[in-house]
Amino acid sequence: MITRRKWLQPALALVLPLSISKHAAAGGQLEEPLADAVRNALRAAIAGDAPPEPVFASTEDRLRYLRWLGAMSQRLARRKVDWQERKEFLQTVWYESRRAGLDPGLVLGLIQVESAFRKFAVSSVGARGYMQVMPFWSRLIGDGDPARLFQLRPNLRFGCVILRHYIDRERGDLFLALGRYNGSRGKPQYPNAVFAAARNWEFVDAVQPPVQPGQPPTPPAALPPAGPT
Repeated sequence: MITRRKWLQPALALVLPLSISKHAAAGGQLEEPLADAVRNALRAAIAGDAPPEPVFASTEDRLRYLRWLGAMSQRLARRKVDWQERKEFLQTVWYESRRAGLDPGLVLGLIQVESAFRKFAVSSVGARGYMQVMPFWSRLIGDGDPARLFQLRPNLRFGCVILRHYIDRERGDLFLALGRYNGSRGKPQYPNAVFAAARNWEFVDAVQPPVQPGQPPTPPAALPPAGPT
């Protein structure tokens, strides 16, 4: 006998992925003219999606990166079980964040809020991928194929450079820049959610490099305070 429960299982298997995708934040970036530097950086991202290999100025820099990678990998293991996938994802987050002058912890917090670390997330307004990039960016600076926004490196390159662009437009005001990224400029809910999520990905290195004589130790970077509630 086919019970109602068994009959519902195939239907739920089809419905649940659709319902889950609706939980992606609506990354409603607005279409606008781009500076040449931003346009060129985004165009370069289209060329490939292989994870970049980090290059370090010193052994200490490399060791610090490896400590960061180990700490973040442990925190991300529940969401990304496969070690190789996790390593590739974190390595790309680290590279693209630093390339754009962003804190990797902030970018991880934004990804957590935007897509819950789901590569193929699609929002109700059509934003795509980890950082919920709107398809018009592909048309503006790419080949017009929005499917590329589901690829790891292009999505993170787009997202990081777009956020950097908004920070520059807002003259360093991260609260307003995050609102612009989400299409909710001036409202506190989205920036505060990203700031709160970013604290899950803060990294304080327990091993500090030796301090040169006459130089004070470098304090750990801190996130800005949350905006008004």
